[in-house]
Amino acid sequence: MARVGLTAERLIQAGAELADEVGFDQVTLSALARRFDVKVASLYSHLRNSQELRTGIALLALEELADRAADALAGRAGKDALTAFANVYRDYAREHPGRYAAARLRLDPETAAAGAGVRHARMTRAILRGYDLTEPDETHAVRMLGSVFHGYVSLELSGGFSHSEPDSEETWARVLDALDALLRNWPAR
Repeated sequence: MARVGLTAERLIQAGAELADEVGFDQVTLSALARRFDVKVASLYSHLRNSQELRTGIALLALEELADRAADALAGRAGKDALTAFANVYRDYAREHPGRYAAARLRLDPETAAAGAGVRHARMTRAILRGYDLTEPDETHAVRMLGSVFHGYVSLELSGGFSHSEPDSEETWARVLDALDALLRNWPAR
């Protein structure tokens, strides 16, 4: 019998909160059961295993991130859109480090296609329309932006920029300036 009040959605939300507190790698059904003061077996009527929990957290994080990005991009174009989009990722990672890590979870193709990752790709391509790129350069640029945003945020979260001047905020602004300049002057093949 399912414990009153426990649902897959509630468990995934609690798992996301736990990920932000202790790290995504530490989220398991056992850890979640301890949080609700129930036996692990009580969770199996809602979630098949830890992988389903982790996938649920990843999908939740991608959805939250896509919603924030869509709100930030409304009415913006060019560098303004690029900066808003980048700041959404950075701010989300700072506020929700465990969920941000979850958003990087490799999903099977069917799950990925049904999730908000598709919205992220569409939004990135919408930003790039302002830079007049064509294929395959648009795809190269999508990959570059994702790599730069994720790389910078990951290094910053791990303390990689806290040991020297200039301040990370200043560097972030310069990185976005450089990305905008590169996208406006994309190299010919």
